[in-house]
Amino acid sequence: MAAAATAGKRIVFTGGSGKAGRHVIPYLLNQGHKVLNLDLIPLPNPDVYTLKTDLTDSGQVFNALSSHFNMAGYEGPRVEKVDVVIHFAAYARNMLVPDNECFKGNVLSTYNVIEAASKLGIKKVIIASSETTYGVCFAQGDTDYHSFPLEEDYDNDPMDTYALSKLCGERTARSFARRFDSDIYALRIGNVIEPHEYASDFPAYVNKPETRKRNAWSYIDARDLGQICDLCIRKSGLGFQVFNATNDTITTKIPTAEYLKKECPNVPITREMGEWEAPLSNRKIREVLGFKEEHDWRKYVNL
Repeated sequence: MAAAATAGKRIVFTGGSGKAGRHVIPYLLNQGHKVLNLDLIPLPNPDVYTLKTDLTDSGQVFNALSSHFNMAGYEGPRVEKVDVVIHFAAYARNMLVPDNECFKGNVLSTYNVIEAASKLGIKKVIIASSETTYGVCFAQGDTDYHSFPLEEDYDNDPMDTYALSKLCGERTARSFARRFDSDIYALRIGNVIEPHEYASDFPAYVNKPETRKRNAWSYIDARDLGQICDLCIRKSGLGFQVFNATNDTITTKIPTAEYLKKECPNVPITREMGEWEAPLSNRKIREVLGFKEEHDWRKYVNL
């Protein structure tokens, strides 16, 4: 379980033009990494080349993961090897395309990325799973969580297509990590918040907490998600792992246990929780990866 040196890592990032990626990639660049973005639309960042890639085509994926990072690559003697793959590309929720296309696109692209990385000898892969796997976010009607806090050993039983596709990705990651003796970490990413959303959206989250049950009154700042990805790059030797990727605290004005007992009286709390601990708990990434949030929502929202 070594903390590997990170300077100069060559990272292929899929879906980097999306909501999370456009904040995570600058964080990674600031840590000294080099990034190639695989996406269908360009990332407006002069330091990152976007290679238009259909991830549901395994041939394109194999080629992209053994590609130059930009046109300057032709000046060198050979194609340089990729160190890390971070796979964020996906249909981001239900109802963007029909359910079968959401499932096919998300599952097949994740399989193709993990297979290609594994067979090309890339020993570190980080994939985006989701808060939705805990079964309430896209549930039909109002339903309760099984217990609090929501942690990585939870019995995930979602009823929707998007969350199911993410669980399939986790299982794919586990299989390939075991077969190739590699590190593949799945991040169950919470509701991603961009900096401008603290002013535009967050006051309603705090003042109307009943609207946030589906997100488990939790969130992840897109910039802190960059830190989490970097910490995953640094920490090697863990094999297959699942990590909740959220910030530290609940998005309410009432302490966690008090609020959960009021809002979800029939849901057991299985351990003592921190006074303001997020119900979608990030305890594992704090203890295992050393995550220290930089962007607590209270720094940006006037109560």
